[in-house]
Amino acid sequence: MKLRLPGISDAYRLAWRSARHLPVSLGYSLAHAVADIVWVWYCLRPITAVEQLERNFSRLLPPGIPPRVLRRITRAGLRSYTRYFYEVFALPGITPEQVLARVRADVDPQLHEDVRQGNVIIALPHMGNWDLIGAWACSELATVLTVVERLKPDDLFEQFLTFREGMGLRIIDQAHGEKVFDRLLEAASQGHYIIAFLADRDLSSTGIIVQLAGASARVAAGPAAIAQRLGYPLYAAAIHYERLTGERRRRAGSPWGLVLTARRVPAPRGLEGREQIEAHTRAWVAELDPLIVEHAEDWHMLQPVFYADLDQKRIAGGHVRERDEEVLS
Repeated sequence: MKLRLPGISDAYRLAWRSARHLPVSLGYSLAHAVADIVWVWYCLRPITAVEQLERNFSRLLPPGIPPRVLRRITRAGLRSYTRYFYEVFALPGITPEQVLARVRADVDPQLHEDVRQGNVIIALPHMGNWDLIGAWACSELATVLTVVERLKPDDLFEQFLTFREGMGLRIIDQAHGEKVFDRLLEAASQGHYIIAFLADRDLSSTGIIVQLAGASARVAAGPAAIAQRLGYPLYAAAIHYERLTGERRRRAGSPWGLVLTARRVPAPRGLEGREQIEAHTRAWVAELDPLIVEHAEDWHMLQPVFYADLDQKRIAGGHVRERDEEVLS
């Protein structure tokens, strides 16, 4: 009989079953311990995803940052990342009141008025705990409609899907490289939504080159494209962790809270078509740029996003498809 060693998928399944039952202090301690173990292992032996995280930080932060400082930020980034996963696995066990207490919203006052009038688009980076923010937004603003990359194994993806839909989100799944624009347009026309995009990484190979911390990066065109097609207002939002104390910590049932910063990004005037989409995309990235830099450790980007790190053959193929689509349209 062949023995099968436990793997990442088994760890996820165990976390889904047990995390919500752990004392909160123990849950965070275990999450941070996992991050520290990964970080020590990375210092001894390369780990591709952690290497990419550190490379992303090196491009995000000021030039000439000492290696020891970069390593320290990478360790903090891993802790933020595992903290997010612990909170996601534990989220089914917390109350709506605790969700509200964990979030501090620093949002443009116009957001509430725009939500009352109709659908709103929000472009987000992979920062903080976007799942908890989604639960908060469904309660305080409107149902969140979003696109989620379909990952393997299927049963774990289905668990994540069920979990997110259980919080009130409406999910459109996207295979890597798949275009979901038409599906998203159809869904957006069927209800009252906050349409949220984790847009700091292009999954379609047809994204837009922007400047992030002075370096070229490739992000998704979706937020600006949907805003142009349907005339919805576009907001840029960032999320970062903050330590909680006193009464708020007691109400939150957690030593960690989240800050949601959201700003309206008007569409550029005098442009049309692809030019407007590109300009609007660069505008929302510019709005988020200082927030991502300031809270770099909460940017959970373990994949290539800066242009110098991307697969140039895949990008070239995307440009060919774009030209073909323009001829056929």
